[in-house]
Amino acid sequence: MLIDFFFTLKDAKIPVTIKEFLTLLEAMERNVAGASMDDFYYVSRLTLVKDEAHYDKFDRAFAQYFKGINAAFETNAAIPLDWLVKRMERELSDEQKRQLEKFGYDKLMDRLNELLKEQKERHEGGSKWIGTGGTSPFGNGGTNPEGVRIGGKGGNRTAVKVWEQRAYRDYDAERELGTRNIKVALRRLRKFAREGAEDELALDATIQATANNAGYLDIKMRPERRNKVKVLMLLDVGGSMDDHIERTEELFSAAKTEFKNMEFFYFHNCVYDYLWKNNRRRNAERFPTWDILRKYPADTKLIFVGDATMSPYEVLHPGGSVEYNNEEAGAAWLARFCTAFPKFAWLNPEPEGVWQYRQSISVIRQIMSNRMFPLTIEGLERAMRTLSK
Repeated sequence: MLIDFFFTLKDAKIPVTIKEFLTLLEAMERNVAGASMDDFYYVSRLTLVKDEAHYDKFDRAFAQYFKGINAAFETNAAIPLDWLVKRMERELSDEQKRQLEKFGYDKLMDRLNELLKEQKERHEGGSKWIGTGGTSPFGNGGTNPEGVRIGGKGGNRTAVKVWEQRAYRDYDAERELGTRNIKVALRRLRKFAREGAEDELALDATIQATANNAGYLDIKMRPERRNKVKVLMLLDVGGSMDDHIERTEELFSAAKTEFKNMEFFYFHNCVYDYLWKNNRRRNAERFPTWDILRKYPADTKLIFVGDATMSPYEVLHPGGSVEYNNEEAGAAWLARFCTAFPKFAWLNPEPEGVWQYRQSISVIRQIMSNRMFPLTIEGLERAMRTLSK
């Protein structure tokens, strides 16, 4: 029964072996998983997956084979789930949207705290209470230029805060690229040098020295030729970046191949006082941003990767992060990175034609001295030329 499941995992490029598959069968024979699909999921992942980096591939393959799994999540607020179920959606004209009130960040959060104390029942299609489908800035599925999304899925991407437990996944560094052009563009940044121990045969020098020595062999050695460039890549993950996973993974995979001296960290929307390297443990394993700013030398090439699409408060306002109350504005941290690493660039997967319509992109472009480039082959070549100067 599970042979096709085994081959589904192989097709997903998860390095499973026959021995591990037999271990799973033995576990099933001994009723380790019982009759629960959840138990089987954890037992099969435990026996078949050797590296956490393959968890996302495993989840997708498992869902494909068993027709999907519903992941449970706990809400962060004591708000009845029925309040947040989207049952209708209002269609507003552009003129009606322009007339909607903007509260401002502090007033918005104060108003949310008041509603949490006052509201006693579900509301739908309204303009005041926590609910769905209306013009209220609180809830989900509605329309408002600035709001707090509570549950549900994002749509208009205008939320100032997102009140839910959010799970991101790491970008896959082993993704097969659909094109070599990304690698070719990144090679413009390479700077080769020969340093270290002389452990490589210098063939031309050996031939010349042997000829000069009347035919007696005179072997010459040299250090290995290596790419000296150092790269620090900071990657936006989650939220609106979910639309750009495939292209970002292609870039990430190519960069891991081309740059041997590359470090990477994740952030969400904008950089603040900490970053992380593993999205599954991002709340437990955090790296203070000050430590990263001080750890790497000034000649490191800094590359931001993100769509820069967010509420302007997330860049300009202390406490503007959608996930927690950051003490300093994201703009301050971006400026520190640009000062610490003079060779920097921002790669944006959003089409360049829409940048002028996104206020947050305009703000970040200004902070980055207009060193923002589209995540296209032509944009990559421009970015690599800028970093090489």
